[in-house]
Amino acid sequence: MSNPWHFYLMVLIYISSGLLHFVKPKAYMRIMPRYLPHHKLLVYFSGAAELLLGIGLCYSKTKNFSIYGIITMLLIFLLVHVYMLQEKKASLGLPNWVLFLRIPLQFVLMYWAYQYLI
Repeated sequence: MSNPWHFYLMVLIYISSGLLHFVKPKAYMRIMPRYLPHHKLLVYFSGAAELLLGIGLCYSKTKNFSIYGIITMLLIFLLVHVYMLQEKKASLGLPNWVLFLRIPLQFVLMYWAYQYLI
């Protein structure tokens, strides 16, 4: 199965992002909404999900499942992006315009993944 270079870029992004959850968990814990329980567990779980879904993209038997998983994950992550807009401490010092742009970026990433469904 031959895929375009941008597919492999997407794979790299999800695998790298997933690994970062384990390397720098405190950075992700800062942006976790307060109303969610067990922040550290959720950071590790979301990192494992990104990592496994990124790897799953590489195999034809798991590719579609991984794409749907990525789209679902990005929908769930919208909670974090909205929370970052609402809470100064969670904003990581980013300007509001950057935080606003991150929300439509999630939909761009969903569409990007959706393009590879077979």
